Amino acid sequence: MGQPQRRKKKTAGDKSKHRAIKQKHYDKDIDQVHHDLKPEVAQKLISQPLDEDLPGQGQFYCIECARYFIDNTALLHHKKDKAHKKRVRELKEVPYSQEEAERCAGMTK
Repeated sequence: MGQPQRRKKKTAGDKSKHRAIKQKHYDKDIDQVHHDLKPEVAQKLISQPLDEDLPGQGQFYCIECARYFIDNTALLHHKKDKAHKKRVRELKEVPYSQEEAERCAGMTK
């Protein structure tokens, strides 16, 4: 009898596939979401014009997770979800500014 067959690895050898899958599941970074949470930007994101290419025509948007939903019930279920609550917890911390990073590196005058 021969050796049992092993399962093929799908993305290990093909770097372009690996990169494509990684970009497909890309979320906005925390500092980008902090910018979206400013009142003037958040108001624009909440009241978007109708767009047929987006789920729910772009009317049901979670600012914290930067995701669109089909209807209001899906958005409400998402807000009770573990992933949403984790993202909100991460957003409570104030992000580092460029000035703060330079001070830590000793690049101040």
